[in-house]
Amino acid sequence: MNYLTIIILMAIESTFIPLPSELVIPPAAWLAVQQGHMNIALIVLFSAIGCTLGALINYTLSIYLGRKIIYSLVETKVAKLFFINKAKLEHAEEYFRENGNSSTFIGRLVPGIRHLISIPAGLAKMNIKKFILFTFIGSALWNTVLAMLGLFIAKLFPEIKSVEELPQIIEKYNHEISYFAIAIGLVFVVYLILKKKKKKALNK
Repeated sequence: MNYLTIIILMAIESTFIPLPSELVIPPAAWLAVQQGHMNIALIVLFSAIGCTLGALINYTLSIYLGRKIIYSLVETKVAKLFFINKAKLEHAEEYFRENGNSSTFIGRLVPGIRHLISIPAGLAKMNIKKFILFTFIGSALWNTVLAMLGLFIAKLFPEIKSVEELPQIIEKYNHEISYFAIAIGLVFVVYLILKKKKKKALNK
């Protein structure tokens, strides 16, 4: 485990391949505490870069393949092997239609939507600079929560001596950290809405 492998694994996680980020970031943070050869802040940074690169793959494919082809691919047996189906994609697209920027951001925090939200962003041809910005911020927030989980495990469970023992504890706290991340994301979205309203009021 090093920064390069973190970028690669998180790029894979952000495409359509089912590699849970929970199996990458908490173990990396745990290793950072136990062995001291990595920095947790850099783990978050490079994991967010990896997520953004992976999301850009989905985004680009969606732009060039188009809605009709994307939905036809979702119905294939290969897509089902990667736990992708039409219902999930429709859910992600509906999520995105509510508000592009905040949907891209919040979508990075929602299990089952996280790796798919970049597809409707590409189909809608969302501004690529905004897409990169909100994908990076959302990914960084989620990965920070996961890194804190790894730190929490290292401090409170000193009896754990190997990475192989982590998945069971991670699974135990998985729902709680998801709700926590979404709550933080919603607070951020409310802040953006209030800021936008204030800007409109000043311009009147």
